[in-house]
Amino acid sequence: MEVKMYENELKALKKAGRFRERKLFDDRLDDLASNDYLGLSLNKKQFKKAVKLVNEYDTVSSKASMLVNGYHPIHRIFEMTMAEYNGFEEGLVVGSGFLANMALIEALVRKGDVLFMDEEYHASGVMASQLLGDRVVTFAHNDVDDLREKLAAHPAKRQIIAVEGVYSMGGDLCKKEIFDLADQVKALLIVDEAHSAGVLGLKLLGIFEYYGIRINERHIKMGTLGKAYGSYGAYILASKNVISFLENRAKPIIYSTAPSVFDTALALVNVKHIRKNAEIYRKKILDRQMAVRKQLDINCQSLIVPIEMPSNEHSLYVQKGLMAQGYLVGAIRQPTVEKPIMRVILNLSVSVKKMRHALALISHNSVQ
Repeated sequence: MEVKMYENELKALKKAGRFRERKLFDDRLDDLASNDYLGLSLNKKQFKKAVKLVNEYDTVSSKASMLVNGYHPIHRIFEMTMAEYNGFEEGLVVGSGFLANMALIEALVRKGDVLFMDEEYHASGVMASQLLGDRVVTFAHNDVDDLREKLAAHPAKRQIIAVEGVYSMGGDLCKKEIFDLADQVKALLIVDEAHSAGVLGLKLLGIFEYYGIRINERHIKMGTLGKAYGSYGAYILASKNVISFLENRAKPIIYSTAPSVFDTALALVNVKHIRKNAEIYRKKILDRQMAVRKQLDINCQSLIVPIEMPSNEHSLYVQKGLMAQGYLVGAIRQPTVEKPIMRVILNLSVSVKKMRHALALISHNSVQ
């Protein structure tokens, strides 16, 4: 009997407008699609700094897991730098944001604990939470009252809340009241800062800085290096006890090859570069946010602008039209989002003038 190698499933995805595939886009397109918020992927000077840093050491690759012999001095310098900049006791470099979320959620939520997760938390966290059975409670997106009610209804040895600093599809910020509530009930608070670090705050450190929150032992911050930091990998910042516990219990850390030495070096030089030039970057960010407010009457607090489309097919049609005009914009379709959107990234490497032109083209083709 001939085996149909997922042929019917692939046909169904194509029919529903949900088919995905990897594409090599024209590098000459103005990039309003990727999460390269500050445009550091184009900065060859920073790349050369990272090369120079790695060349100072005999060992230039990871070799093994961090608990065997893959832990490199550059990993340690990066961890210490991130912890110091962000006001945490300790840091831990991780292979990717996906692995960081898997490590945190699978390892920290023990027997007798309950995890309270925002319903729009990243897919990596959702996948990890599926390993926990009835130890997970989902609360309505950014809904402080719903979270408060569910915390009261589910007492536990440890209550752990998981939120994002900036939500990746809507571009909205986690409410300050959620931080306050976590503090009131003495819950551990995991904050995924993938889309807020390098974007929010006076020194662009993220949402903790943006809200002026004093870091305590119950705060856990994680983020990726592949967005504003212009590299690849991730980090976790927390108390010394939490980091030590992850070293002993988190499978993605124990059993994964250590993160790339070069990528960590690139992130390190970029983090220092952002800190030195925060005022310049902050002004560019504000210029773009103000342009969005004037043009679309949208109060944009991050660098993500979602514009609703009538269907999956229409979003792909608009994307194709934008490419013909020289712009690459993400067409985000169901089931990733509830309603299809064009997800515009206000990339600092693209001029405000071009950004406004692209927004006008998308708005003309959006759901009115």
